[in-house]
Amino acid sequence: MRIVSLIPSATEIVYALGLGDDLAAITYECDFPPETEEKPVVVGTALPTDRPLSPAEVDAEVRALMEEGKPIYRLDTDLIRQIDPDLILAQDLCRVCAVPSGDVQEALAKLGSDAEVISLDPPDLAGIMDGILTVGRATGTEERAAELVASMKERIEAVKTDGARLPRIRTLALEWLDPPFVGGHWIPEMIELASGITLLGERGAPSREATWRAIADAQPEVVVHMPCGYYLAEAEHEAARVYAVPEFRETTACHAEAVMAVDATAYFSRPGPRIVEGLEILAWCIHPEDFPEPPSDRAVRVPAP
Repeated sequence: MRIVSLIPSATEIVYALGLGDDLAAITYECDFPPETEEKPVVVGTALPTDRPLSPAEVDAEVRALMEEGKPIYRLDTDLIRQIDPDLILAQDLCRVCAVPSGDVQEALAKLGSDAEVISLDPPDLAGIMDGILTVGRATGTEERAAELVASMKERIEAVKTDGARLPRIRTLALEWLDPPFVGGHWIPEMIELASGITLLGERGAPSREATWRAIADAQPEVVVHMPCGYYLAEAEHEAARVYAVPEFRETTACHAEAVMAVDATAYFSRPGPRIVEGLEILAWCIHPEDFPEPPSDRAVRVPAP
């Protein structure tokens, strides 16, 4: 079977199901497991790559492209034609995160390809696990997919059980800094499982823009900075800037210096198998005295400058 993955989470699912040899192409963002470095890339970005962009610059570039009706990602249709895939894994959950499956279907029609396209669009943790099972059925790896999902459910239940005996902490999942966005989709559910109280975000709904006034009024006790697409070093650097926001200085989280930065790319932004590790990391962020501290390359407390 020739599989093309158009989202990093699908790439991780394919490898977790033991199908690495069947993976014929990936996106430029796919970087886990390390074996992905050997794979051809069929998706590039329309954003500038000649220099690092600040969060405000990324937001402005994305908004401009969307307002002009231009794609944020570029699909290499010539390479797809050469590969002639049997299965393409795509998404429609977020136009900012990956090529929408509708665009893929249109491109395949022009190519005359009859590849099966599966759109993985999980609104919550159950949806993430359903997606793994769906890929398992499509690739003849149902048993391995079921085993993986069972393991994920066991770890989720362990966090839920341990969290049930703890006080619930007002938690803000900050998914972007400039402008501020709060996490949606599966993130509020993860907070609740870890005995947190989700502030401003809504389970199963997209991430939403907020104001610093609304954030201050919500009075977070803990802020977990998980900027979409950022690794820990970048997230930690950006998280320190939150202390300079006047409204944030009014919050309990600021006074307690309870600002955590996490590797969002690996453990929060991608709805794949590693999301369970994200839940375990988040539980420590909310209750650092009661859950095991994760490795230092996954999460850190960010003190005030």
